[in-house]
Amino acid sequence: MRWMMFGVCGLALSACDVVPQWAGGTRPAAVVAEGDEPVAPDVAAKPEDETVIGADDVLGPEGEVSIGTLGRTVASLGNAAEPGLWLKTPLVSVEQPGRVYYDATNTTVDVTLIPIDGPATAGSRLSLAAMQALGAPLTGLPEVDVFGG
Repeated sequence: MRWMMFGVCGLALSACDVVPQWAGGTRPAAVVAEGDEPVAPDVAAKPEDETVIGADDVLGPEGEVSIGTLGRTVASLGNAAEPGLWLKTPLVSVEQPGRVYYDATNTTVDVTLIPIDGPATAGSRLSLAAMQALGAPLTGLPEVDVFGG
């Protein structure tokens, strides 16, 4: 039985990427196609490229950043493949930082508020990471309070 455990451990470690380096092996070099030379980007600022950006350019005519209590919304699980802490909600008209508060766990999470079409009474979609951070049930429809700013 003991020899079988050593065999299983050895087999499991043989699939590790670190074992060849640890045992004195080398990692293969990266393959680069011919003619693909890395080019450093031109990061020097030129005076003619500078423009002044005003508040109207950032916010646009369709909306403004909302600060304070925005309301309560029913949140469903959003696209689980989309990373980050975000809430897609009709409570905002422009993308902005904000917070969501879940009453059942007394937890607040900082998120990015992303606008979606619909009336303010429509539901919202909360990211998987935000749902987990709030301790909200992934298959449920938790009510969360939304704060802007």
